[in-house]
Amino acid sequence: MARMARVAVVTDSTAYLPEELVRRHAIEVVPLYVVFGGDRTVPETDITDFPAFFEELRRAESLPTTSQPSVGDFVAVYERLLSAGRDVISVHISGGLSGTPESARQAALALQRDGRGGERVRVVDSATAAGGLGMLVLSAAAAASGGASLDEVEAHAAEARAELKMWFALDTLEFLKRGGRIGAASAWIGSTLKVKPILTLESEMVPVERVRTSARMFDRMVEYARQRAESGANAWAVQHINAPDQCERLVQSCREIFGCPPLIVSEIGPVLSAHTGPGLLGVGSLPSRYTEPRRI
Repeated sequence: MARMARVAVVTDSTAYLPEELVRRHAIEVVPLYVVFGGDRTVPETDITDFPAFFEELRRAESLPTTSQPSVGDFVAVYERLLSAGRDVISVHISGGLSGTPESARQAALALQRDGRGGERVRVVDSATAAGGLGMLVLSAAAAASGGASLDEVEAHAAEARAELKMWFALDTLEFLKRGGRIGAASAWIGSTLKVKPILTLESEMVPVERVRTSARMFDRMVEYARQRAESGANAWAVQHINAPDQCERLVQSCREIFGCPPLIVSEIGPVLSAHTGPGLLGVGSLPSRYTEPRRI
């Protein structure tokens, strides 16, 4: 585990950071919730059998819904860290997709009103999710571990976000359509659902292009990785939803392209997969200077 920095890094479960990275960087993870049939609410981090979840997803007449952490969930984490004398940077899924950043802000305000140090909490709306969020969290952790102040960690994360790019390829638009989270890609619905959409995330889902086959989808993801490497953004991440073989192939291709190991490889969990469905493949990167240990 990393030595205790004066700035603690908090995120939510939609970063889908591998547990080894969470432990190594002493990152606090506040889970979102999955609501099954309106009567069973489960913290996302408690759902570990993904195949069983996807089977339930396929059989369900209506998709599970999802819910952000409560204000109380954040208060409990922040209060513990603040009482230990630490400042807090809390980096979260896009507010365009989830109320999570607002819950975090309300928690900080409640602690500030009560004189319990809430002014020492900075909430960052990442305007992204999944691998993009994970890379920003690791950027914040890199600055914090180097002794950066709260202002410096926040500025470092903002600079990293400006250079972060992620693409997500979906097997279908059907789940986004059913869940109502399709954003600007809604213009594609009228033509056909039988395409492989490629999107990015800038506060909300933004369409990039449509391809017809899984093979072409995979090729475009590899091409995008090559573009990112050529631009100098060489700290990279690959994620998937119920597509381990494609993920492994993409990781192998990216190792050759970037010439270095991945920053993050993981499977996206139930909260986001309930909205996108299985078959997602994601790749993105930012310059490695943001995620490397640095002394302030």
